Amino acid sequence: MKKRDVLSLIRYHAEKNEAGFRNEAYKIAKDFDESGDYQLAEYIMALLSNANTFVPQIDDIQSPFFEKVEAKSEMLLLPDAITQDIIGIVNAIEHHMGINKFLFQGAPGTGKTEAVKQLARILNREIYMVDFSALIDSKLGQTQKNLTELFKEINQFMQPEKVLVLFDEIDAIALDRTNANDLREMGRVTSTLLKCFDRLNENIVLVATTNLYKHFDKAIIRRFDSVIDFNRYSRDDLLAIAEKMLDVYLQKFKLANRDIRLFRKIINLFDTIPYPGDLKNIIKTAIAFSSPTDGTDYFRRLYYAVCGEKPEDLKKLQNQNFTVREIEILTQKSKSSVARELKGVEQA
Repeated sequence: MKKRDVLSLIRYHAEKNEAGFRNEAYKIAKDFDESGDYQLAEYIMALLSNANTFVPQIDDIQSPFFEKVEAKSEMLLLPDAITQDIIGIVNAIEHHMGINKFLFQGAPGTGKTEAVKQLARILNREIYMVDFSALIDSKLGQTQKNLTELFKEINQFMQPEKVLVLFDEIDAIALDRTNANDLREMGRVTSTLLKCFDRLNENIVLVATTNLYKHFDKAIIRRFDSVIDFNRYSRDDLLAIAEKMLDVYLQKFKLANRDIRLFRKIINLFDTIPYPGDLKNIIKTAIAFSSPTDGTDYFRRLYYAVCGEKPEDLKKLQNQNFTVREIEILTQKSKSSVARELKGVEQA
């Protein structure tokens, strides 16, 4: 943490600039997180989450078209490039220049929806997610009417500066109107959506997510002020994120056997390391299912999840660059036994 970060934090507080204060606090938490002080980073995020000073005073909106979503309370693991884009969105909104519509596009598991929750926390806004099951109707023309009514309600929010509207998987109503496989009715819905976007109250932040960006109607893409690509994870990014996930779950389940070198070797066995959504499930499950009396059991479960087989073939493990000590952990055989069997295989 630098001196200028502290000065900025104090200045934003003095100016009562809530979003600026949260943005700066978020960056400080991220600095601690990257330096390995995960507990302090999570503590800062928890303070931001629970601070009464920043709780928005807004009545719950009663509408069949919305579902209120809780903002994210834990540290979000994203590559620096995407993190900087999220911070850029906060800055753009703070400048009050009518930049308020954003599209998060990327493959499943890249953190789009979770990033929206984190963004809402930084901006001190409540999330209202559009319920497409209530919006889309089989009756001809009814979906268009529902969409018009939806945006009418959005524009009439009593405190628009305290609301973030989320269209999660907006492709349900925003596919290419020229696509021959698309129903003509949905093409008309897309046209209605274009008009509604143009009339949106600029004090309301709207974020949409999609994993079908290539099939998106180009006219709708132009309605967004910015499109954030969530596919920008390098292999090193994913390895670093995996390590942070490991630390979080080892601490949560009170397991002390942390061997980061062995962990990285196992994760590196993936031809393509999964995105954080799937990676989180793999690591969490391996640790949660492990024996409470065997602190290394999760390594074997993790190996099975990655390779689809138990770590039993000593020669294969050696070819995968595991050391004798690591093979001992993976196979539960003694070092001397591992060394003897490997020597026997080589002689044969």
